[in-house]
Formats: sequence, C-alpha cells, structure tokens
Amino acid sequence: MAKKPARKPNAAFMKPVQPNEALAAIVGAKPLPRTELTKKIWAYIKKNGLQDKKVKTQINADEKLGVIFKGKKAVSMFEMTALVSKNLVK
Repeated sequence: MAKKPARKPNAAFMKPVQPNEALAAIVGAKPLPRTELTKKIWAYIKKNGLQDKKVKTQINADEKLGVIFKGKKAVSMFEMTALVSKNLVK
C-alpha cells in the first residue's frame, strides 16, 4: 500500500496574526501563527484550571479571559474561537 504524502499546512493558519492588548496579556504581544495562538490559549486555560470540570466544552473566564469573553462568565470552546478572532488586530 502506497504511503500518503504528508499534509501541507494551510497557509492562512501559518500567517502570523497580531493579538490586541487584551489577548496579548495571555499569549504575548508578538505576532504568531493561529496554530501557536491556539496552543498558547489552551496552555493558559489548562495551567489556570479554567476548563469546566463537568462540561468539558465550557471554558470559565478568569480576569484576563473575561475581557476577551466580553464579560461572560463562561463560553463554549466554539464560541471562544470566534471571540478570540475578534481580538486580533487587522
């Protein structure tokens, strides 16, 4: 059986994005690819125990994430992705 060629990363995901001030408090101020941005956000969530213990798809906000979540106490991980995108400098 022939081996599948390695998947090429999507260029849009690899293009560095610039976090705004609120997001920079979590991931740092330097531009970084979306893939790295996502990894850093999840590292922050795990380090601070912000993933809901019962409903694993819910992310609970702390002071820094509350700014990104527009004051909501908790959001789903899918809603979080949309909210994070709104905190990127165009």
